[in-house]
Amino acid sequence: MHADDLRRLYDYHYWANRAQLAVVAQLTSDQFTRDVSGSYGSVRNTLVHMLSAEAGWLERCGGPARGPKFEPHQFPTVSALVERWTTSEAQVRAFLAPLTDADTARVIEFSLGGPTQRGALGDLMAQGALHGIHHRGQVALLLRALGVVPGNTDYVLFAVA
Repeated sequence: MHADDLRRLYDYHYWANRAQLAVVAQLTSDQFTRDVSGSYGSVRNTLVHMLSAEAGWLERCGGPARGPKFEPHQFPTVSALVERWTTSEAQVRAFLAPLTDADTARVIEFSLGGPTQRGALGDLMAQGALHGIHHRGQVALLLRALGVVPGNTDYVLFAVA
């Protein structure tokens, strides 16, 4: 994993987040928190999971401590979620900015609740962004279930912009 590729991946990740969050900001409070379907139930719960996981991967790689995983009740509104995600983006970008290719190869030990595992820092940070792609797809489906057009966050639209 090259450091510039990792930074580019996060550029796309945050571009796509902003696009989707602009649609989510149009939801009513009920739509934002309504249990619709999927792994986490609501748009809010799914987005909080994404944000928490992103902060967790950053912490595992040596970034700022997240502390306990984020809980949906901590984000009663879209604006509260956006505010915290703005902080997270700044932290991730500050962490990625000085990384070299050699840094991305550094082995990190981590646990996801089971045995200790090892992985390259670049792969672990990529997981944070790729995990977001997976869950943005889920949010798009939840938005459609709520009767809202989710917009298009395809990578190619970011790449040609």
